[in-house]
Amino acid sequence: MKYRVLNFCLLVVLILNSCNNNSGSTVNPAAVTKDTTVTSPSPLDAVPQKRDKVKEEAVASFKVTTGNPLNDWYFKVELYETPTTFHYLLKMQYEEIRGTDTLKLPNFGIWPEPVIKKGNEPFSCIIGFMDKDKKFREYKKVYVKNNVLKVTTLKHYTVYAWKKEVVEK
Repeated sequence: MKYRVLNFCLLVVLILNSCNNNSGSTVNPAAVTKDTTVTSPSPLDAVPQKRDKVKEEAVASFKVTTGNPLNDWYFKVELYETPTTFHYLLKMQYEEIRGTDTLKLPNFGIWPEPVIKKGNEPFSCIIGFMDKDKKFREYKKVYVKNNVLKVTTLKHYTVYAWKKEVVEK
């Protein structure tokens, strides 16, 4: 008996609450305020992700002769632009061994400037880029070990950008 009364009371409260629902009421347009979100532009958006024109010639290169008296062989590394702004095609050659790889530079909000410098070993070079302060940053090493052409990543780079959003009422 006690539970029947309790269930009946809950049912009455539920019915009264649902009858008082104003879901179909109209809203006064003057009472509605618009929220506008203002987002500051990211400095990383200063450089477009796609290139308008891709250069056919190498943007950076390194070439040294292997010293073979019979052949005109080289250790050669070249970087070529791709349609994506921060991606480059890496072409390598040691004597008659050829290879390709990709190079993805970080977006610092400035146009990428890839650089190839001579390495410490006889047939080696360091591929990197210039940062905002025009400081050379090492990225990959191309070298020859036991007559095998190799590529090693020296350092990894990541760029983060935060966007500040302000909600105005």
